[in-house]
Amino acid sequence: MNYEEVWNVLADLITELRNKGQLIPANVMNDLRSAKTMIQVYKADTKHIENIPRIETYLESVEVQLISMAQEKVGSEFVVKWMKKLEEARRKVSEEKKEVARFVPGLPRDKHWVRVQISEDTPRKEIEKLAKENSLSHKMQKDGYMLVYGDDENIKAFVKKMATKFRHARR
Repeated sequence: MNYEEVWNVLADLITELRNKGQLIPANVMNDLRSAKTMIQVYKADTKHIENIPRIETYLESVEVQLISMAQEKVGSEFVVKWMKKLEEARRKVSEEKKEVARFVPGLPRDKHWVRVQISEDTPRKEIEKLAKENSLSHKMQKDGYMLVYGDDENIKAFVKKMATKFRHARR
């Protein structure tokens, strides 16, 4: 199931109900926020399938409360329309979007980071040397990138030196 798509439909339903003058209970909004948080955690590391039941529980709770509120206050035509939207969202296959991760597992929270693609133009040894010169740590990743991390000012200096040193490679 595409949890993010279901979440979006539920958020749209809340907006629609608010436009019709309905007050949304705080517990519904809390469950919706919790679902979004759990979806983001799951997207960051899909190996932890224990998050799936929690996501489904939050989404189900929000859906049940909103649909019953809509049935009571707005009417069954409105509910049927939104139930169809929810069903479509559930059926959509999750499209794997390559997003730049804002969270990198295994890094200290207070560290900043940058990923550098290793290539002929930016050789691994040169990147390691620049990282060391700027008092930064580095890790090679499976996808051919090197993760360079450390203090914010050191990262900025590293990026500037990289740009200067490898400027010729981009031309």
